Amino acid sequence: MKRILGIAILLLCILYFCDYLSVRYRIPKGREPFGVVTVQTSFAVQQKDGKTEFYFNPPENQTCVHALFPHLGYSPCWYLGRHSKRQINM
Repeated sequence: MKRILGIAILLLCILYFCDYLSVRYRIPKGREPFGVVTVQTSFAVQQKDGKTEFYFNPPENQTCVHALFPHLGYSPCWYLGRHSKRQINM
């Protein structure tokens, strides 16, 4: 069991490292490593009477990275594309 777990962790580390190299050195050549996703942020404010009031910010463009994992401080584009609406409860 320990051997299988060790191999799985090693494969995951290799996958992360290769993913990082593809972003850092633009592998394959000509591929843009960064993208932009439009994110809509809203604030849900609970009122004293029990109702919720919503405030919406204008849509913002957020930089993302074309990779499986987050790199260089940016979220992956596949994740931001699926979570383009963000609600903050106050």
